[in-house]
Amino acid sequence: MDDTGKFSILVVDDEKSNLMMLNGILSKEYTVFTAKSGEDALCRVAEDPPDLILLDIILPGMDGFEVLKRLKGSPDTRGIPVIIITGLTTETDEEKGLLLGAVDYITKPFKNGIVIARIKTHLQIVRQIRLIERLGLVDPLTDIPNRRCFDDRLSIEWRRSIRDKKPISFMMMDVDKFKTYNDTWGHPQGDVLLTSISRIFSSAARRSGDLAARLGGEEFGVLLPDTDIAAALIVAEEIRSRVENLRIPTADGKTETKTTISIGVVSVVPDKNMLVADFISAADKRLYAAKDAGRNCICSETGNNNHEPH
Repeated sequence: MDDTGKFSILVVDDEKSNLMMLNGILSKEYTVFTAKSGEDALCRVAEDPPDLILLDIILPGMDGFEVLKRLKGSPDTRGIPVIIITGLTTETDEEKGLLLGAVDYITKPFKNGIVIARIKTHLQIVRQIRLIERLGLVDPLTDIPNRRCFDDRLSIEWRRSIRDKKPISFMMMDVDKFKTYNDTWGHPQGDVLLTSISRIFSSAARRSGDLAARLGGEEFGVLLPDTDIAAALIVAEEIRSRVENLRIPTADGKTETKTTISIGVVSVVPDKNMLVADFISAADKRLYAAKDAGRNCICSETGNNNHEPH
């Protein structure tokens, strides 16, 4: 989807009249991009992957079958649904397109109702798949990314940091005396606490590449690509301070509860010989050092930022 929330569709056809017709049919409801050759289509998909592709078979140079083959052969683009649009009507051509991974076939001349109906059908499937994927990557209690999502993103950002020779920082956070809080106020109130502080973590992850995630139980993490230790510690202190000052009402509204967190921070410019597991382990060790230092504080390789425990 684009920034307006519309699905995006790439139409690949070398006939200007076909491009104009399909754009007229679809542009009211979707964001439409066009390409007049297979090579141009592959470049556009690489730059800005659409939600769906309408692909003509007969194209100058690389034909539609080859484009489809390349799209389905790449892990980055194989999930994009492709509908074949063509004047070819033989069962052999249709079968070939479907065997190569096309989801549907629309023949020319176009009938507006058929075009719209088939596109809506397949975009609805896209919507359902993304919902399923989102549910698999989002923690159901706090509605922020879960450990699986965090691990996937860290893998991507780690490789990028190696390639670009840029720092990457990570803070691991744990709610102080969470068991005592649950025992005192009850598990439902404990859930309210986790949901409340997770909003602070998410708001601190301001840039598009930053990620706040629930790693498990009362443990959270914030990943900060292209961030050195000095900048990471500023973010960590903002989070620590905001959690310390947070007041969380009980269900009856009669009492305000509070909590603190301990934070372990690491930052590195990784190389190909360094392991992600060691990066996470270093953050975990610093988190435990923060706990040992009295809780409600930040520990990093530069030293401790201590505060009186609550």
